[in-house]
Amino acid sequence: MQVDDTLLSKLENLSYLKVSDDKRAEIIAQMDKMIAFVDNLSELDTSRIEGSFAMSDTATRLREDTPFCDTRINDDILMHAPRSDEHFFIVPKIIE
Repeated sequence: MQVDDTLLSKLENLSYLKVSDDKRAEIIAQMDKMIAFVDNLSELDTSRIEGSFAMSDTATRLREDTPFCDTRINDDILMHAPRSDEHFFIVPKIIE
C-alpha cells in the first residue's frame, strides 16, 4: 500500500483531524515506514504454527460477579471536579 496525499486527506476526513501543510510530507513518510514494517509480517512462515487464540491451553479462571460500590471512590473523583452536586458532575449546557 502506498501512502500519498489523497490517502492522507481521506484519513484526515475519517478521523476529523487536520494535518498542517508543512507536516504532510513528514507524516506520509512515517506512515510509509509503519506500513512497510507491518508488511514484513506477511513474509513470516506460519504454515507449521497452529492457529489458536491463547498461548496456553488452560482456561481463564472465573470469579463471582458480585456488584460492589464504594462511594469513597466516587467522592475522590468528584473532589477534583470544578462543580458537582449529589454525586454528579455539573457541566455547562451545550445543546440548546
